[in-house]
Amino acid sequence: MADSFKIIDSKKYMWDGEDYESESAAQENIKKYSDDNFETKLIEEDGKYLVYTRRVVTEIVVEGEPV
Repeated sequence: MADSFKIIDSKKYMWDGEDYESESAAQENIKKYSDDNFETKLIEEDGKYLVYTRRVVTEIVVEGEPV
């Protein structure tokens, strides 16, 4: 079983929970994640392809009055 997360370039990436049999199958999901504003990393381990993702913060919304 893959690690549930990895630290890559000082950033925490979460495993998407899938073991992909081919790189092309993994790349299809990487495209979907990228379209949803996720950073992705593709790792090959034991002949399987694993996709790790992290959400890119694009906006911070603060509600309420400043204190």
